[in-house]
Amino acid sequence: MSKHIHILGICGTAMAAIAVLAREQGYKVSGSDAGIYPPMSDYLRHQGIAIAPFDAANLDPAPDLVVIGNALSRGNVEVEAVLNSGIAYTSGAQFIGDHILPGRHGVVVAGTHGKTTSSSLMAHVLQVAGKEPGFMIGGIPEDFGGGARLGEGEHVVLEGDEYDTAFFDKRSKFLHYHARTLILNNLEYDHADIFPDLEAIKLQFHHLLRTVPACGHIIANADDDNIADVLRRGCWTPCISFARLGHASAAWQWEALKNDGSGFRLYRDGTMVLETAWGMLGVHNVTNACAVAAAATELGVSLSDIETAFASFSGVRRRMTLTGTANGIRIFDDFAHHPTAISGIVSAAKASMKSAGKLRVIVEPRSNTMRTRIHQDRLPLCFGDADEVIFAQPSSRNLRPDEVLDVQAVCKTIGPHASVLPDAAAIIEHLSAHAACGDDILILSNGGFDGIHKRLLERLGTAV
Repeated sequence: MSKHIHILGICGTAMAAIAVLAREQGYKVSGSDAGIYPPMSDYLRHQGIAIAPFDAANLDPAPDLVVIGNALSRGNVEVEAVLNSGIAYTSGAQFIGDHILPGRHGVVVAGTHGKTTSSSLMAHVLQVAGKEPGFMIGGIPEDFGGGARLGEGEHVVLEGDEYDTAFFDKRSKFLHYHARTLILNNLEYDHADIFPDLEAIKLQFHHLLRTVPACGHIIANADDDNIADVLRRGCWTPCISFARLGHASAAWQWEALKNDGSGFRLYRDGTMVLETAWGMLGVHNVTNACAVAAAATELGVSLSDIETAFASFSGVRRRMTLTGTANGIRIFDDFAHHPTAISGIVSAAKASMKSAGKLRVIVEPRSNTMRTRIHQDRLPLCFGDADEVIFAQPSSRNLRPDEVLDVQAVCKTIGPHASVLPDAAAIIEHLSAHAACGDDILILSNGGFDGIHKRLLERLGTAV
């Protein structure tokens, strides 16, 4: 009889991916969560994985192992039942390290931005090259239809999250992933709920460098001063640098040929080695492509296979995804929830517009960092290409009033084309009265946002 794994917090993107990997290894898998909603709930049910609301009864009969997600804490009814009963438990990241990665080559993508897209692109490149990789990605790559698979090849591509592992393990998750090839995309302050400052994040990245073997490779962004600072603290692995064209010493360099990032060139040691057009938008994605090309080359992938993979890459769900068109108004969904990511995607959205209509950007400050005033001064600088900006009122959950992002002040700084509305219903009402044929609506949220995308499409007209 196969062993039974029960996963707490299974609807989180990482935990859902772990559920799929465990099932592919032959485990019986079940899970529980509080926020059970699409697309993750549909994805898990399609995989044949039973999910239920949190309840101690889910642990009867007792599973062989409980995997606890990092969003869970003491006081959760199933966490308390696990601890009281003595059932064996572990974290999601450690489960991967202990049960999935032994004997495999871990390709880990780390950084504040671009992890999901770069991991998805890396897996697609390896697949096109015939290497049949496994992967675990905190999103849904369109080329694979799911965020995880065991794979039959040597390589496992992992999105290397710096967030803490679990309530009982405060190390960053990526420390469990045993990287042999490591991509360091960028490094900024984020996750204010667990890191007091940037220095605390740098320390975790330094610990990550200590785990990469001398026979591996580190692919590092030479344009990022914080990455450079981490590398100066100690690096025991060959390091290959990438940067924008014109950098004095980077081995790999990139050049965007269009403002929207849809065409680019890559250079290696001063020689142009690849020129292509692809379906991705944003200059930031050209940076991701350069990092992936550098890493893939070290893994033995040919430049022709890399170019083929880039041209055929379908992107990642919830990364500038067109959710529908109603009466000539296009509605896009994107996960961006940090000023750097927001700025990049807003610029890309404007550059890619095919009409003279308005770009209307809707922002739900939902993450634990975005709901605070950490980025109070940076946020107004992100919307230079937007014709209208609407902020939803952030939740004050677990925050003092003076800690909550002052969205009224943010909008006042942006200008008269920015405003605050209380919730999704009010935003839908406003847009239905003001949006016109030719407009693009870009909705930025790292959550479900009360189903605003579908509701807005229905209100604006029949979706196509």
